[in-house]
Amino acid sequence: MVPDLSEINGIGDYTTKPEKDRRLYQKADKTFLVVNKNTIEVRCDEKLSNLLKEKYESVMESRYFGRGGIEIVLAGQLNQEELKDLVLLSYNLS
Repeated sequence: MVPDLSEINGIGDYTTKPEKDRRLYQKADKTFLVVNKNTIEVRCDEKLSNLLKEKYESVMESRYFGRGGIEIVLAGQLNQEELKDLVLLSYNLS
């Protein structure tokens, strides 16, 4: 399940931009969250990205951000608090 951004302390102003098969969440025209049908993509540093990809089979390199992010299959391996933390980190990296 996609985290509710209104429940994440520290996320300020952002806009959303619908595209064909996904929705982009942007802070000052810089994307920090991509919501696809079954996945979300967030910005992330390389060390954390590698750690999460090794620990969870549902985490892979982001198609949108490339090496600068991760894509997470919403299969329940990461809990809602972990997803919220990753979205906040991505927001702060934008």
